Amino acid sequence: MTLNRRKFIAGAGSLCLTPAVFSAAPPKRKVDVFAHRGASALRPEHTLAAYARAIADGADYVEPDLVITKDGVLVARHEAELTETTDVAQRPAFAGRRTSKTIDGKTHSGWFVDDFTLAELKTLRAIERLPKVRPANALYDGMFQVPTWDEVIDFVAAEAATRGRTIGVVPELKSSTYFAKAGLALEDRFLASLEAHDYTRRHPVGIQSFEVANLNYLRAKLGKRPNIRIMQLVGDANARPGDVAAAGGALTYARMVTPDGLKDIARYADVVAPQVRAIIPLQPDGRLGTPTALVANAHQAGLLVQIWTFRPENRFLAADFRDGNGENARNEAGSVAEMRRYIAEGIDGFFSDDPGLGRVAVGTG
Repeated sequence: MTLNRRKFIAGAGSLCLTPAVFSAAPPKRKVDVFAHRGASALRPEHTLAAYARAIADGADYVEPDLVITKDGVLVARHEAELTETTDVAQRPAFAGRRTSKTIDGKTHSGWFVDDFTLAELKTLRAIERLPKVRPANALYDGMFQVPTWDEVIDFVAAEAATRGRTIGVVPELKSSTYFAKAGLALEDRFLASLEAHDYTRRHPVGIQSFEVANLNYLRAKLGKRPNIRIMQLVGDANARPGDVAAAGGALTYARMVTPDGLKDIARYADVVAPQVRAIIPLQPDGRLGTPTALVANAHQAGLLVQIWTFRPENRFLAADFRDGNGENARNEAGSVAEMRRYIAEGIDGFFSDDPGLGRVAVGTG
């Protein structure tokens, strides 16, 4: 199969679906669709190709996770470790850089972004993270570079101008405490990048982190700008934010989503972003259980609720929505039905690996 990179990016194409196969109706209120790492169900994550497909399929926002190179350049990767999403392991020139590091309390072995200059990183090529689940994505292995944050902003700005619609960006600052300890603090570099681009000075920007101190710092620096929302990501209930754990603090994510904890978040953030199952948990049989009070409590605290992450393959769906086509099969009808079930709980937005299906779930509003 021959794929032309330029032709592909320019004409990513929109998703065509048959509305009759989906249950329920789209919501009548505005619910934002966030492209999780781009259209990562359809293209290797955090590539311009993934962002292009997401935009073509109608995403309201695209999400670049941000890490930093040895020479201080913000780039789009899901994490500091590069092995799963680049071909670095096949590059003999970099074999000697394999090492182990502890990041956010977990030890990883491989190759790390902060051991590479931008010029070195640009010699690598993106690969599919989940090739057994998404083998079609692996056909694109080796085609695309790792983009910088500046390149992502410029790309989104160009797409927005071409399409005549606003497209937001929702960057996540990854592992802030780790990078600060390495002498590569993200926050001031990120703030400078927002000011350097006309697009991010005037168009929607959501700023995410699983940590707390960095979001407080960014809020203090940015104030209440009308185009910017601060988004507190919420991890596993018993886990602690990375900065809290590093400082020996006791605050858990479970405490953060209590009514009092949500009031604390509202002092510096506009959005709380928990996992989907924090809104409707699964029962032991894998089917949806009883909804929690999290959405209502967050709204009562003055926070929007934007949840993560919907994925279209059977293995990721609640048992209610799976079909009989195998764990790794795409199940578009089931995915849309699941998203609509969560939308009915009053969420304000959601992250999806397939924003085209998310667009169907919310309608064209």
